[in-house]
Amino acid sequence: MNDTFQRLMADATKLTQSGDLRAATAAIQAALSGAATPTRAKLADTAVIEGEAREVRDDDGERTRSESGTGQFIASSYSDTNGSRDYKLFIPPGSADKLLPLVVMLHGCTQNPDDFALGTSMNEAALAQGFIVLYPAQAQNANASRCWNWFMRSHQQRDLGEPALLANMTRDVMAKYNVDPRRVYVAGLSAGGAMAAILGDAYPDLFAAVGVHSGLATGSAKDVQSAFGAMNSGVSAGRSAGGGDDADDRVRKTPPTIVFHGDQDTTVNPANGVRVAAVSANGAVVESERGQSEHGRSFTKNIFSKSNGEVSAEHWVVHGAGHAWSGGSARGSYTDASGPSATLEMLRFFLARTLKKTG
Repeated sequence: MNDTFQRLMADATKLTQSGDLRAATAAIQAALSGAATPTRAKLADTAVIEGEAREVRDDDGERTRSESGTGQFIASSYSDTNGSRDYKLFIPPGSADKLLPLVVMLHGCTQNPDDFALGTSMNEAALAQGFIVLYPAQAQNANASRCWNWFMRSHQQRDLGEPALLANMTRDVMAKYNVDPRRVYVAGLSAGGAMAAILGDAYPDLFAAVGVHSGLATGSAKDVQSAFGAMNSGVSAGRSAGGGDDADDRVRKTPPTIVFHGDQDTTVNPANGVRVAAVSANGAVVESERGQSEHGRSFTKNIFSKSNGEVSAEHWVVHGAGHAWSGGSARGSYTDASGPSATLEMLRFFLARTLKKTG
């Protein structure tokens, strides 16, 4: 990592903290334009890299099923050469009658699918709006705190490690259920948000849009030590994802992305959210809006648009919020009920987009 990159990222962190998001984005885009792509290396460290969250009581899963209305919330698992993971799947009524969108939801450290479903209320939204939700579960033998291993180079690229396993799991669900292949989306919180960013970069042919809440950009770390550095300061190790060796081409192919981040997040520096948006925006024009949730939490929304008017990214900064899913339910961990609803805003962003046909 060169001195210029470090300086620009340090400037971006200061600008984010001062509230000048437009200048912070410009600084990060300048840093990205000269960032080198690290070489691939397999690492084996699975240390805990997030703060602690409460454990969910054993009856949380039962409450999720009973409160999901008439939809089904089923447990299953998927295995391939990359490993094996359990998952939960919410299926709304009428799924056999027409093609439905699919939203893949990646939980944060110490969480599980039942907890994440409760905290985000995504099943209730799926019941109301008619889409399927896939909640992959990280295995404790893969990471002691059930974090997705976004900080390891061996889990940051297409057709390798957890990204390959999660993409193949998604395809398996698509094959078994009535899923519209042009309307598949991925979102996550914290470590799950970082892995969602990786999946979007690595599989732009699978995911039509990405949601990153309190997460980090692809390649923000190469090991545990650099993960803590990126989380604390927003300065990253560089970009290391996608389906090829051309970093500029990977930036260009990043799907439309919506980012949520609390500006008082002491677990993952808010500058990381700026960087996620900057990667997806890739030089697009930015417009800023200020607003307030119905519960009084103020926010700033940056909208990035291409010259043709197409929105490539949204970046929501929730003022006064910490490391928590904005607008979430207290039934789950890592939630802040006072903020704007990240669930509803991500769904609005997702469902307005379909995967573009290629070839």
